[in-house]
Amino acid sequence: MEDSGTMKMILTILMTVLGGLGVFLLGMKHLSEGLQATAGGGLRKFMSLATSHRIVGVGTGIFSTILVQSSSIITVMLVGFVSTALMTLPQAFSVLIGANIGTTATVWIIAYAPDPQMLGFVGLALGGTLYFFLRGERVHNLGLTLIGLGLVFLGLYFMSKGVAPIKSNPDLANIFTSMSTDSFFGVVKIAICAMLLTAVIQSSAATIAIAMALAQQGLITYEVAIAVLFGANVGTTATGWIAAIGGTADAKRTALSHSLSNLIGSIVLIPLFYVFFIKVGPWLFTNYDVAETVKVSGKEVQAFTHMMAPIAVTDTIFAICRGILFFPLIKPFTRLIEKIIKQPENEKPHLSSLKIGTAVSPVIACDQALEEVRFMKESDLDLLRCARQVLSCEEDKEIESHITHREDILDTVQKEVTEFLGSIMSKRLPADVAARAQRLLRFTDELESVSDETAAVLKAVKRLRKQNQQVSDVSRQVLLSVHDRVYAFAEKVTPWIRSPRPVINIEEVLNESKNIHEFIRECRKAQLGRVGPEDPGSSIRVLAELDIINAYERIRSYYLNIAETVAGGKR
Repeated sequence: MEDSGTMKMILTILMTVLGGLGVFLLGMKHLSEGLQATAGGGLRKFMSLATSHRIVGVGTGIFSTILVQSSSIITVMLVGFVSTALMTLPQAFSVLIGANIGTTATVWIIAYAPDPQMLGFVGLALGGTLYFFLRGERVHNLGLTLIGLGLVFLGLYFMSKGVAPIKSNPDLANIFTSMSTDSFFGVVKIAICAMLLTAVIQSSAATIAIAMALAQQGLITYEVAIAVLFGANVGTTATGWIAAIGGTADAKRTALSHSLSNLIGSIVLIPLFYVFFIKVGPWLFTNYDVAETVKVSGKEVQAFTHMMAPIAVTDTIFAICRGILFFPLIKPFTRLIEKIIKQPENEKPHLSSLKIGTAVSPVIACDQALEEVRFMKESDLDLLRCARQVLSCEEDKEIESHITHREDILDTVQKEVTEFLGSIMSKRLPADVAARAQRLLRFTDELESVSDETAAVLKAVKRLRKQNQQVSDVSRQVLLSVHDRVYAFAEKVTPWIRSPRPVINIEEVLNESKNIHEFIRECRKAQLGRVGPEDPGSSIRVLAELDIINAYERIRSYYLNIAETVAGGKR
């Protein structure tokens, strides 16, 4: 019977703690999503300040991490920035230093929560009211943030409640109380366990929260909780590696710089464990080891309610010390990382290298997609220039091969961008981010169609060659005139495909497009008039020339669609 009671207690403790951990992690997810949605594109613009100076980069990392309450999210965003060449590795590393400091804000919130259960219910009540009963996107985002915050506190309450009964069972309590920091090996062993746990749950805040709950119940000592900090700050870097899987060399460099700096920081600073880190908290909070009687599930138990504050302050000081250690070494350290992970030849920023980024940072995902759209728009102008050469000169195998090859590439890119943006649009997005993703999808569709039409021009010319014919001199001048008018229109529209959206005079664009359309229609009529009995092959030649004219007419319409999309119109 005693064994049965023990097993039941173990199962209850396990389910309560794991359930509380699940609620805590879900709360962190909703809290972060709500804060990101509220920040919108402002967070991306703010983080771009990191390109100016190392100190600004550190400050940006601190503020951004406090804003979204997750260093993992900032890490994933930085992997995205670097993999798409929006930020250099030294710039990203300076932000990572700040992110490691900013993430300790979560621990401070946990430390000073007066009543986690009541705060959890209040957050859920207010957040639920805003999210489900009121209208407006900003109100919904605020509601989601409050729901997340409520779940964080409720998860913390469940974890604390779950570990409390352990003290009543000597066998279970001995598992935790046997953890010791009396030896240096014991400190390292605890840090390694914390590192592995954090790598699995991908949240250093959750690991530290569990340590806080155990310390508060007197199941582990304050010193053991501090040892947990050393490992948790290394384990949290696993998220960056998940984000970098299949990514560019720069993406892997960002992940490695985060992991290696946190690991080296812990190794270098762990000798100071006994002489500094376990002493700084008690020195600032002298009543940390005073036990008080509190009620848990109607039962009075002894708890060290002041234990959390010294753990929080030590976590912050530990992060600051790591930052001070690496701040003067940003450039040489990143050069070392670049030597460890070599840059493959001809590697360009690649969209699908950060698919995990779609789950946590849709704003950065759109930035990545925009890089591919920029590649497509420049490629289309290049293809149009090649098409003019095809129309104006003799056969050139190199140019024709280039058109065919580049058209195939753009087909692949368009498919990749569509799948990528489709994955982020299936999730909850701020209205401005969702609209931006939709515009990018439209751009990729129109730009890919332009490449198809340039390939159609080449096919029409090749078809004539197979019939032992070629474009007549008169027709060539007409086709080149059509090309030049359409190409000039494309050059005008192409720069508008950027972020932020430019202000354009859509009426002027519509008039110009209409004039080109009328010009093409007149050219088409003129070409039809060149079919005659005196030239038996004229019908085949004119048919191919009409196909070319029609291809340019469609290209004109695609660029008009792009202009209207930029202007916010519909077609």
